[in-house]
Amino acid sequence: MILRRHLIAGAAGLAAAPLAAPAVRAQTRWPTAPVRFVVPFAAGGPTDVPARLIADELSKMLPQRVIVENRTGAGVVVGSDVVAKAPKDGQTLLYTTIAHAALRPIFPNLPFDPIADFTPVALTGVIPMLMMVNKDLPVNSLPELIELFKKNPGKYDYASTGNGAALHLASELFLKQAGGLKVNHVPYRGSAAAMPDLLNGTVVMMLDVANSALPFVTRGEVKGLAISGMNRLPQVPNIPTFNEAGVPGYEAYTWHMVLAPSGTPEPIVNAVNEAVNKVMAMESVKERLSALTMETRSNTTPATTKKWLGDEIVKWEAIIREAGIAAN
Repeated sequence: MILRRHLIAGAAGLAAAPLAAPAVRAQTRWPTAPVRFVVPFAAGGPTDVPARLIADELSKMLPQRVIVENRTGAGVVVGSDVVAKAPKDGQTLLYTTIAHAALRPIFPNLPFDPIADFTPVALTGVIPMLMMVNKDLPVNSLPELIELFKKNPGKYDYASTGNGAALHLASELFLKQAGGLKVNHVPYRGSAAAMPDLLNGTVVMMLDVANSALPFVTRGEVKGLAISGMNRLPQVPNIPTFNEAGVPGYEAYTWHMVLAPSGTPEPIVNAVNEAVNKVMAMESVKERLSALTMETRSNTTPATTKKWLGDEIVKWEAIIREAGIAAN
């Protein structure tokens, strides 16, 4: 049983306090019923697919099933609120993304606090983004694109998947770190809606998650200029990272994370973390998620996950405020 050593350690540590032991031991029995994996995105989307893969594997190793529940609305607010207000027993978990880090400045009247009302459990992986430009734009490298934008402030438009979305934030970070470039933002309802306008030149630039962008780049329909992570992608080894291409310190991902309601007992948080890490270490899981260009993580702790989330919130809240980004 995955939790055996947690139960043994917990019982040993409580030997000096026998009256409290039964209640605390009861808290460590997880899961005692089917686990709800709340995904605040639509079924079949890029967040839902990894969530279902992880839930399926957890269901095989735990004594209870893990059921994905898609709760959409107001960005990720509706689904996140469900978990924030759920019982603190580890039976309801949130599987979310970088969107969680952008909630406070974009939605000032949130029904929950993105930090205080959640306990970070595990970071499951990061997905780099790929910078694309229209194939007829007279540039073939990131330095050439930066120079074009510098010489023509406000002339060009770039696409994103919506105000405050990960791709919008990453684009604004690029414009800032490349010297305060002036390029007009055009939000769309998803990258599929934006791609036709990138192809016909209505917009000239778009950052997209790598797995979505790769087919267009490999077919030569757009030019791929840079990868937002620290490593090149094996699928397109000729495309440099932003750091290599002349924007030092640039790093941006959309990431996936498991959160629990704040106040969930530490033994349960640790048990969930251990179970998720075991799934993320499975070769079959790593292979399937690698095909989606996700760099999986299988050794995070609640503490390192908390630090990652805190750093991301600080980073993206600053970009949101500086760029004056607001909800649609």
